[in-house]
Amino acid sequence: MGRALRPLLILFVVTVALLAYEDRVAIPSCNVVPGGGDFDEGHVHGGDRPGDLKVMLVANLMLLGSEVGYKNTLFRDHYLSKFFKKSSEILTPDLLLVLGDLSARGAELTISEWSSVLQQFHSLLGPFLGLPFQVILGDRDMGKCSDLNARSVRIARNFPGLDSAGCGAFKISNISFLSLNAVALLCGNNELRHSVEKAVEQESIELRMESKHMKEVVNESGEIRSPASEVGWRENAMSSGSGPVLLLHFPLHCTAKNQWRGNVKTSDSSCENAQASESRGLIGAGPYALSQTLPNNATEYIFQALRPRIVFSAHNHKFCDHTHPDGTREITVPAMSWDARNDPGFVVATFRSSGKAVTVSHCLLARESDVLVVYISFVCVLISVNIWVNCTKHT
Repeated sequence: MGRALRPLLILFVVTVALLAYEDRVAIPSCNVVPGGGDFDEGHVHGGDRPGDLKVMLVANLMLLGSEVGYKNTLFRDHYLSKFFKKSSEILTPDLLLVLGDLSARGAELTISEWSSVLQQFHSLLGPFLGLPFQVILGDRDMGKCSDLNARSVRIARNFPGLDSAGCGAFKISNISFLSLNAVALLCGNNELRHSVEKAVEQESIELRMESKHMKEVVNESGEIRSPASEVGWRENAMSSGSGPVLLLHFPLHCTAKNQWRGNVKTSDSSCENAQASESRGLIGAGPYALSQTLPNNATEYIFQALRPRIVFSAHNHKFCDHTHPDGTREITVPAMSWDARNDPGFVVATFRSSGKAVTVSHCLLARESDVLVVYISFVCVLISVNIWVNCTKHT
């Protein structure tokens, strides 16, 4: 009787150990990145001050929707859902931002196929469905410039806060956010780019009016005219960092390889040269190379018009912390998908209730290769136990 129960006992122990491992491995490992706020690990794991706004930023989920296979459904999506759930429980963010490439092949999808991607996305979010969130569009969602038109952003109507150009502006806890359609800004003369520029100009007008450094320009009907056509961009009395938190899919153009932050010199060679490999598995490469950034003229246009407080971008799958010549800090959010990289991650930004300080934390998730090794080890243990039990039956 004892020998008969022994295999069941071993199977029970192995199963419990596997479940415990799954729970433990889903916990993110977060470290504060020096440079933009108080260096205090406690602010990452729940030690926030009253009034602080904690934002979780993810990117490049690259969901497959109806094309998802058993490997993704039973393994990758299973763990991605656990990553979201555990991150919500431990970090308790107030807001979730997805910086583009929600879909792996969104530009090729029909409306019904996009619906399956949205269903997959909502099933992964879990507890985040009860929080405010915003999704911006990436090149995988929209396609190349040659195919860019109003139809390219039709999916925007399914995401809160996005307009017909794929842009959005909102305020939460007195922090202003502005998301721009970076794919349209990458392209030349097209209807979507003009719509994005109008959004930038309108935001710039509002910022100047709030800062009381610009007089209202009113036409005969009492409407505010666009400063781009009336007064140009020659002067902007707003100081750097006084504008909104800017959300983009493509990173801004880097004008210098090395910048100084305080007394520490930081090199951006890791941002430029250590690019992650193109997407793994069956996802394939996207419309644009991972090294793609916004052109210099679009970058200067954004800095001059908006004076962003901080910039969050994505696309290249890597984490990067870069300071531009005018002092604006840009954080590139890594991919949060095993389809993109073996060691995914995300970013947590805590905006202080007083002052302009922003504490940025880089969070790493479990490596897919490590998890696979554990599963293979468990299978080997079960096979070994089965062989051992069969051998004991014949002795």
